[in-house]
Amino acid sequence: MKQNLLEKYARLIVKTGINIQQDQILVINSPIECAEFARLVAQVAYQEGARDVVMNWKDELFSRIRFLQAPEVVFEEFPEWQKQFYLNYLHKGAAFLSIAAADPELLKDVNPSRVAKAQKTASLALQEYREALMSNKNAWCVVSIPTTAWARKVFPGVPDEQAVAKLWEAIFEVVRVTNEDPVAAWEKHKQSLKKSMDFLNQYQFKSLHYKNSLGTDLTIELPEQHLWLGGAETTPAGLDFIANMPTEEVFTCPKRDGIHGKVVSSKPLNYNGNLIENFSLVFKEGKIVEYTAEKGQEVLQKLIETDEGSCYLGEVALVPYDSPISRLNILFFNTLFDENASCHLAFGKAYPVCIQNGENMSKAELTQLGVNDSLVHEDFMIGTADLEITGTTARGETVAIFKQGNFVF
Repeated sequence: MKQNLLEKYARLIVKTGINIQQDQILVINSPIECAEFARLVAQVAYQEGARDVVMNWKDELFSRIRFLQAPEVVFEEFPEWQKQFYLNYLHKGAAFLSIAAADPELLKDVNPSRVAKAQKTASLALQEYREALMSNKNAWCVVSIPTTAWARKVFPGVPDEQAVAKLWEAIFEVVRVTNEDPVAAWEKHKQSLKKSMDFLNQYQFKSLHYKNSLGTDLTIELPEQHLWLGGAETTPAGLDFIANMPTEEVFTCPKRDGIHGKVVSSKPLNYNGNLIENFSLVFKEGKIVEYTAEKGQEVLQKLIETDEGSCYLGEVALVPYDSPISRLNILFFNTLFDENASCHLAFGKAYPVCIQNGENMSKAELTQLGVNDSLVHEDFMIGTADLEITGTTARGETVAIFKQGNFVF
């Protein structure tokens, strides 16, 4: 890879994604396969004034060994020192960067119940940390770089080195690193997303109706005081950061018990190292009452049955079908990218910031407004070239939002 593009990407992550502040700590969660790039990001962070950078390495190949061979009881335990690691840096005002680059089929031969149990145990232990990030109390950002196993899945039949190079090219393109000034390009992009947010917030739609030829026919009610967000997020101190790079979405939260009808997935979902493909969900009063999947049915079941809130939705996100990522016509098998090529929804927990002053409300207050809570938040893709979305206002006025997969404005 061209070193100048790698350096531009690292600097973009630090300055625009995290927006590191003088004397702030940066925690980097990284697979060991991505160590070289993680170190480059750390170097840039120090140059930009970080007080310290803390590396939190992950080893997915060891995780697979553990899931296959460890006794069942270990998946019901979460080390106290790991919990305190996150909480300690959270309370120190650290920023958190995560590099998401997993092998999409790493755990395909692992018992899904083991993975689900470990996921639930970790989510319970790290609930305070997760809720703080979802309320934007600390700056956070998720990015990605290629690994050989991931690139091999995206470009099958291509020599490994070439597949990795092709994946690098695609990532550089969609995160706008190929621009002469990526930071300026992102400022322009944020303003473009703001236009969509302003349009949707102006109408304060009571409900949205989705329909396409795959079989989606779904009505989603929206809670009062909901907010559409996108592009930059903001901490309580007023500092902007980008939670996902890339991002092409504007999003809000649905009303927990206000979802009715059927939705059909348009892309596979990579969940904890397993692929769920060609699945559909039927909702009644917000709850999933039926579901099927051609592949990964048991994994989907474990996801939906994680807790009381995981069979409800927590996010509604709109992405034009002709977004830059969609135009690449690459199936990434990575939600960070695939969700930004397609309108999507999310199982589980809603973002409190999608309600006016929601980040300062108690769980009881949010529940009263119809905001879902869960240990999980997992996006899945539903957008297609023929998707139509119509909004209905509180006065009963209908307004076209999407036609032929894209915004009408």
